[in-house]
Amino acid sequence: MHCIKYDIYSMKKKKNLKDLKIDKHQGDHHHEDHHGHTHGSANGSSNIITYLPAIFSFTILVLGIVLDYLKEPFFTKWIRISWYIIAYIPVGWPVIKEGWKSIKNGDFFTEFLLMTIATIGAFAIGEYPEGVTVMLFYAVGELFQDAAVKRAKGNIKALLDVSPKEALVFRNNMFVAVPPETVVVGSIVQVRVGEKIPLDGILKSEKASMNTAAITGESKPDSIVSGAKVYAGSINLEGVIEIETTKEFKDSSIARILEMVQHATARKSKTELFIRKFARIYTPIVVFLAIGLTVLPYFFVADYIFRDWLYRALIFLVISCPCALVISIPLGYFGGLGAASRNGILFKGASFLDKITKVNTVVMDKTGTVTKGVFKIQEIENKSVLPTSDFMKYVLAIEEQSTHPIAKALMEYNIEGDKYKATNVSEIAGKGLKGTVNGKTVLVGNKALMILNAIEVPLETEVIISSVIMVSIDANFSGYVTISDELKEDAHQTIHELRAAGITKIIMLSGDKDAITQQIAKDLKIDWAKGDLLPEDKLKEVEKLKENPENRVAFIGDGINDAPVLAASDVGIAMGGLGSDVAIETAAIIIQNDQPSKITRAIKIGRATRRIIWQNIALAFGVKLVVLILGAGGMATMWEAVFADVGVALLAILNAVRLQKMNWD
Repeated sequence: MHCIKYDIYSMKKKKNLKDLKIDKHQGDHHHEDHHGHTHGSANGSSNIITYLPAIFSFTILVLGIVLDYLKEPFFTKWIRISWYIIAYIPVGWPVIKEGWKSIKNGDFFTEFLLMTIATIGAFAIGEYPEGVTVMLFYAVGELFQDAAVKRAKGNIKALLDVSPKEALVFRNNMFVAVPPETVVVGSIVQVRVGEKIPLDGILKSEKASMNTAAITGESKPDSIVSGAKVYAGSINLEGVIEIETTKEFKDSSIARILEMVQHATARKSKTELFIRKFARIYTPIVVFLAIGLTVLPYFFVADYIFRDWLYRALIFLVISCPCALVISIPLGYFGGLGAASRNGILFKGASFLDKITKVNTVVMDKTGTVTKGVFKIQEIENKSVLPTSDFMKYVLAIEEQSTHPIAKALMEYNIEGDKYKATNVSEIAGKGLKGTVNGKTVLVGNKALMILNAIEVPLETEVIISSVIMVSIDANFSGYVTISDELKEDAHQTIHELRAAGITKIIMLSGDKDAITQQIAKDLKIDWAKGDLLPEDKLKEVEKLKENPENRVAFIGDGINDAPVLAASDVGIAMGGLGSDVAIETAAIIIQNDQPSKITRAIKIGRATRRIIWQNIALAFGVKLVVLILGAGGMATMWEAVFADVGVALLAILNAVRLQKMNWD
């Protein structure tokens, strides 16, 4: 019985779910049991061996019950006892052994001890078939639980299958297969049809079709053209393509996903932690109550029969085993985390599955969150004495140092002749950039940057609704560039679904012009909005909201300047595609494909997870309480006790597994 559910044994024993942590070498499809033996999970013979002890015990038990029923003359006394001991050992010995290990480690009151006392006690009073039956059902229940946990682990670990194993890199005039970890930034990598993109990069080929389901949760192929970003873990669907790597493997999108999912399995919810602490207090209480149920009636019952009261106490012990609670609750959370990851939503821990269910106020950034963050130049107003092409050379020399979406839009401007180079470039948070170009001090940013440097801004800029990038050269206002953004396709759907999900306040806070912010807020029917905000201003607004204890605030953003607000909110949600690394590191939840409508899906998954977990708690406590009362009163047998323990555990597991089958659309 070496393989009987030792992963779960250790999971119940340890304070963290180390057995459920994701192994980065999972691609080999092997796992280790509690003793460190390695089993091929794909090996059918290993699975059969796992079930052989239970099959053997069941066969011997059934034959014994038949012989009892036929009242065979030879099947009496020591032969009968020996027969049932043989049936008991394959399923009972691993439990007894585990209980003894726990005692040696100072952990006396475990479910192993409860089952050992109950079944050996049944043998002591001559209830041999019942003793074997209880342990057999316990063992079978543990095997089913093991299968359910492995399935939940597999759903989360499925992400590891998208981790590429090699990259075809152009070296010495040929493509060579090397581990992705060894590829440097700027390398040319070839990807064949059906293969996974090994590292984040830019498409060098003319066009490509990608399956990005592993990254975004969307199964619809994504058609891209030369120069577009590609992400590690995506699958190339058409033709041989080449990409130029932009990140090392450790910084790639897939590596980041795997790391976050791995950490998520170790961060537990308050409910899970409470149940584990409760089980450690609950089990010794049950043992002492069972002792009291055996001994105390002697002083109060006239026709006291020790055997009858011991039998009731043994039933009490079997019923009281906390398996259903201890296993079904973490399994529920793993189901929720797995469901979210398959939908392109990464929770950084089970605790955030709980927290998102309590959110009633959603605060969102504008650019990159509800808008595409893809800007286009609308107008160039040159008020300097320079030709427009030279004016833009000063602007682009500064903006070349920035990764902001606005900077990328400006860099698309075609310059004739040689570019200018900027030195001493520095960023003024929430305002813009300052640097030196051709010996001149150049400022490129918003109105706040101009005011900070005592540059007078023309009144005409006040009435412009588009985003305005103002330029100053040598302390003189030299002109501006207007750019515009557009809403994401699912922006309206997001607001509608958030209201349908019971979100009472929807707020927009943006560093963009207030006029633009108000216009978009009006279009989306957002409750209220505020623009022209610095990062610290956004933080103050969120802190004001949190002063009201009834507000549970989720903030959605994507930029570096959103990081403080993401950290301060009850639940920080970052856009994982366009989002900055700082925002993604700070947030509690990552939306991989930048679709804000996924936020309501995250809320649905969180609520479904909580609902199923509380259903399991109510089921376990309710059934156990009823059968405990019946058992103490002598109205329940070992069969009812087995149902209250193993049966309820299996029902709770089946309920938790539903999370992995639900449709979230």
